Amino acid sequence: MRIVSVSRRTDIPAFYSAWLFHRMKEGYALVRNPRNPKQTRSVSLRAEDVQCFVFWTKDARPMFAHLDELEAHGSAFYFMWTVTPYGPEIEPGFPRKEEIVSAFRRLSGRIGPRRTIWRYDPVIVDDAFPVRNHLEAFARICASLEGATERCVVSFVDMYRKLRGKRITEVGEEDMRILARGFSEIAQAHGMTVQSCCEAADFGAEGLLPGGCIDAALVEELSEKPVPEKKDAGQRPLCRCAPSVDIGAYDTCPAGCAYCYATQSAAAVRANVSRHDPVSPLLSGTPSLEESALVERSRTPKPRLLALF
Repeated sequence: MRIVSVSRRTDIPAFYSAWLFHRMKEGYALVRNPRNPKQTRSVSLRAEDVQCFVFWTKDARPMFAHLDELEAHGSAFYFMWTVTPYGPEIEPGFPRKEEIVSAFRRLSGRIGPRRTIWRYDPVIVDDAFPVRNHLEAFARICASLEGATERCVVSFVDMYRKLRGKRITEVGEEDMRILARGFSEIAQAHGMTVQSCCEAADFGAEGLLPGGCIDAALVEELSEKPVPEKKDAGQRPLCRCAPSVDIGAYDTCPAGCAYCYATQSAAAVRANVSRHDPVSPLLSGTPSLEESALVERSRTPKPRLLALF
């Protein structure tokens, strides 16, 4: 059995939920290797093959109509839902945060706070959002989500290549420690734990402990099945996530977030979005002649791994 990540590469719940649930009905999805598009694998989405789905999103509302279907599927699942204080200058593709917070609470009311995890990610410190503003914003969001989640995951912005030359800058360690201490104290006051994601510095003294977003302990609890004790070799060295298979594709998220590592150009996103077909096994485009053979073999009751990357 495997954990399926949906998805670090794009916001499938917000923009591709129809495709996702069609793939779940079909029992598989095709995923091209982002480093070598000539390599494609078939990923089984059948309940007997999926231990847990982990959904990453900034707006899960398009999935609300499918929650009965998701529960009936039989695999465990939980959501990593990002709620930040940024406006359209940073996150142009999403509605007002009041709407997002309300929707977050609706989802939690349906599936429970254990399976609805809040991400405050990334933390960008600049003139528009100095440390004080982040502490105030974090406190407001904590108050609005109290009782709707048990955990918050915090990550400071990483300076990916695409961010060089933009106004986004690396957060200094002193600011990180002030924020780590403040986030921890605020979260505790609202009945939440807070953990860091992929941070090199040790913030244990500030009360911010490292953790994995694809959390082996939580997956074991929800699925009632063990997870192998190993880290995901495909992620960054500091990542503490359990191994998973991602069914998303880079350059397919139309949200346009300024800090996103998964989009390289608006032109590429437009092209890939235009090629999206909700009934295709691929998130963007349709299978080639060679990939069509994978489609036929993936429809068998017990699909097997067809190509590795």
